[in-house]
Amino acid sequence: MSRLERLQDWAADAGRPARVALVGTGQMGRGLAAQVGRIPGMELAVTVDVDAERARGALALAGRDRIETDEARAATAVEDGVAVAITDAAVLSSLDVDVVVEATGVPEVGAQVAHRAILAGQHVVMLNVETDVTAGLYLEALARGAGVVYSIADGDEPVCGKELVDFAHEMAFEVVCAGKGKNNPFIPEADPSSCAEEAARKHMNPKMLASFQDGSKTMIEMAALANATGMPPDITGMHGPTGQVDDLRSILVPTDDGGLLSGSGRVDYAFGPAPGVFVIVTSDDAAVSEEMTYLSMGDGPYWALYRPYHLASIEAPRTVMSAVLDRRPALAPVGWTAEVVATAKRDLEPGTVLEGIGGIHMRGVTYRADAATELLPLGLAEGAVIERAIPAGEPIPRDAATIRPSVIANLRDLQDRMLRDASVGRS
Repeated sequence: MSRLERLQDWAADAGRPARVALVGTGQMGRGLAAQVGRIPGMELAVTVDVDAERARGALALAGRDRIETDEARAATAVEDGVAVAITDAAVLSSLDVDVVVEATGVPEVGAQVAHRAILAGQHVVMLNVETDVTAGLYLEALARGAGVVYSIADGDEPVCGKELVDFAHEMAFEVVCAGKGKNNPFIPEADPSSCAEEAARKHMNPKMLASFQDGSKTMIEMAALANATGMPPDITGMHGPTGQVDDLRSILVPTDDGGLLSGSGRVDYAFGPAPGVFVIVTSDDAAVSEEMTYLSMGDGPYWALYRPYHLASIEAPRTVMSAVLDRRPALAPVGWTAEVVATAKRDLEPGTVLEGIGGIHMRGVTYRADAATELLPLGLAEGAVIERAIPAGEPIPRDAATIRPSVIANLRDLQDRMLRDASVGRS
């Protein structure tokens, strides 16, 4: 029986559809809203956005025509099957919803929403990978302890990449490298002003487009994949070679075999095989090698497996199904393998208050976590005050910035303590 059929059975038994609350109704949120409205056994019950009209518009995309906007009547409306559009995400914890989907892309907002939802006994699906690579390990542990699911959403590259890793492992292949194709130019100094014209053509937020072009989004996505698989980046910032899918099986392999990697089991990205995800696999079994050649996968010892698409928020409802039906995440951290570090885009003078991801001051660069313990995580950087000069291109040390008080800073502190305690326990 498919998950869709099982979801309909679940809804019949519950006497209502699975209720989804969506926080953030921008481009990604709108795609999710439209898709949820088409899935039997699931309904978009609540939308939350600082723009009240946009929150109502997302419900309309989901086919909801009866909409309550008074937060004081939200709980009763949800129970009566009336959709709710509100501006305050804190209200969600008092509502009878099954899954909260976070789609703002803002680390602090994601931390607040996920933390409240978990404590309220609601499953959490993150389209906000920025929060995950900052405090996801703690949020996953908190959710597990509360008996709910914390998961990155299907359709984003980390989940699609993890599916390929699992697929390869289930066939007894060794995974040499897993990654994504980057389909934006890499412009490390990109900022909202440099992206404004293209963003307008694409109907995008220029800050979001800048986060693609300056590499931050790729670094964030591959860090999430690293933390979910235990496969680290090979070098700081990863290699990012150019090549088509078949080329990668001779490029993203160990140096002993003419490639770039210092060893097997790495995450990376490439220009060329976009917008999909890939894994490079190998096997030491002669019969398997012969069969792969017969199957037109090329001569070994390395082969590339490739999924040529990821459908972003369109796929995200699959994660809602997994959470409701199986209490299983699509992807969540299993350790802290990689860190995304705030890196100066320009010379930063003392007193500079850092803009957020995609702004003028910084971009994200992926490090091995054990090499970044003294550096400022990207997800903690917004609003931080620079205390000493940082040259352009340099990572920002933690002790060179005063981090503003926030929920995500508190959660990250708890995560750091959790990791220290685990390390002491192993020693």
